[in-house]
Amino acid sequence: MTEAENGAEVSQLEAFMNFTRDELEQVRSETTEIGLLVEQSQGEVDKLAQRNDSIIATLHQIQSNFDTVPREDIRSTYEAFQDVQQRLFTMRGQLEKLQSDESHLHRMEQYLIKTLNLLEGRSTLDLGGIEGEASTGIQQIIEAQEEERRTLSRQIHDGPAQALSNFILKTEIAMRLFETDQDRAKEELSSLKTAAASTFGQVRDFIFDLRPMMLDDLGLVPTVRRYSEAVKEKTGLDINFIITGNERRIEPHIEVLTFRAIQTLLINIRDYAQATQAKVMLDMGDRLIRVSVEDNGKGFDPDTQSDEDAQRQGIRTLRNRIDKIGGTLDVESAAGEGTRIAFTIPTEQ
Repeated sequence: MTEAENGAEVSQLEAFMNFTRDELEQVRSETTEIGLLVEQSQGEVDKLAQRNDSIIATLHQIQSNFDTVPREDIRSTYEAFQDVQQRLFTMRGQLEKLQSDESHLHRMEQYLIKTLNLLEGRSTLDLGGIEGEASTGIQQIIEAQEEERRTLSRQIHDGPAQALSNFILKTEIAMRLFETDQDRAKEELSSLKTAAASTFGQVRDFIFDLRPMMLDDLGLVPTVRRYSEAVKEKTGLDINFIITGNERRIEPHIEVLTFRAIQTLLINIRDYAQATQAKVMLDMGDRLIRVSVEDNGKGFDPDTQSDEDAQRQGIRTLRNRIDKIGGTLDVESAAGEGTRIAFTIPTEQ
């Protein structure tokens, strides 16, 4: 290598080190800002949780003194309870998003620090071997499991658990009204029946999201077909499900990953695409599972590197999962032209 070439290489290294330092400072600045937002959101969640507990205590007092409490006070307390529940649910979702972003920034900061130390000669590259990779994989699995548990716990607390508390109040109201106004009591019982049916549907959805039992019993194709029908019934989205290839049972973890991928993409269509039609194509080849999910919605720019919405985050997470087992995922979309996402998963490792 000539002296000029060596000098150019050193210059490029210096430029990269300066770039890394600037990136590290930017990440640290963003970490500080988002840390403040997390702190503020956590404070708001705590206040709403205290307000929620206070209203629940008031409802219990109303139940104990139902005959003497004015009906308008009962109504206003119940409306305040519903309002704080909705705000608490929204703020908890916002807090979880901020905490996730904060965690990503912390990981990026550590990566940049290690990179800079390596470039400056203050540390050596340590790949950690297979043991280190296995440890990281186990950590990711545990973190994913705990995140699923936190999400499910919050959904049950904010949904069925609060609904059951409402059932107790409505039942008490109906029992007291039977002595004075049977027509009003019948209306309360009818409202209670409707709420119970809705809550029962929520519980079934939670069970299905946690682990569809029919996935273990019947396999991938019947489960995807049933899930597509359920989404169609609830949203009115016209979903066309097409199956080709050799329909059969495959490895359980491949069935789970394929179903979760299709589930994620249909949820994205439901929540973001503003579509009226969707098509799910599942081809079960001898060595590859090929899936494409299309919609006629508003589309988006797949090249935009933004964390501003959950849709792109969900797609990135899905791509990482598929990449880890040797699969591929491709996105075709443009504003106003709908979206097509296709992925392949090997059935033979």
